[in-house]
Order: sequence, then C-alpha cells, then structure tokens
Amino acid sequence: MKKIIIHTIPVAISWVWLIVDKNTFNPISLKGPDFLKFYLILLLGFYSSVFLLKSFMENISKATFYFMTLIFALGIVKLIRGIMLGKPIGFLMVVLIMEILITVCISSFKVKDKIKYF
Repeated sequence: MKKIIIHTIPVAISWVWLIVDKNTFNPISLKGPDFLKFYLILLLGFYSSVFLLKSFMENISKATFYFMTLIFALGIVKLIRGIMLGKPIGFLMVVLIMEILITVCISSFKVKDKIKYF
C-alpha cells in the first residue's frame, strides 16, 4: 500500500498541473509541447519515486509495472494520434525509447533481487 501511495503522488501532481494550467482533464487533447510538459512531469516524478524506493532497498512491485505500462500506453496513444494527424513526433519517440530502456533497467533490478533472495 505504501508503494502505491508513493507512486500516486507524482501522478497526482502531473494531473493537478494539467487541470490548473491547461483547464482540461484529457491529456491526449493537448498540443505537442503542452503534452510533452505533462508527460515529462509525469515520467520524471514517477521514475524518481521508483529510484527513491530502490535506494531504500525496497522491492519493485507489480503495481509499479502496472503504472509504468499505463504511462507508456498514454505515450503510445499520443504517438499514434500524432502519426495520424501528420504531426512531428520525434521528441516523443525519443522519450518513449528512453522509457523502454529505463523499464528494462528496472526489470533487471527485479531479476537481480529475485536471484539474490533465492
């Protein structure tokens, strides 16, 4: 439960920024730079909470991977929408590739933890 609360804080901060600054509940309807600001706030906050938990020697839970999957799915949906509208998607593509690399890195931490405990 503690891990879910820690992961929910950066998500809530990014949604509050979205509602207060852009007056919308739908991040997909945002234009490119505004969506990238929202997405980077979300990613930086979430992954800092993951690495903070990791520095306290906490195990990465399944809830963490569910959060990562949902955040990645949001980026993919916006990527597909950008492709369909013919908009430039280069920076979002780089962010998604970096997100995949960080997820692989975190997954390797989880595998190392399992090996260490057996």
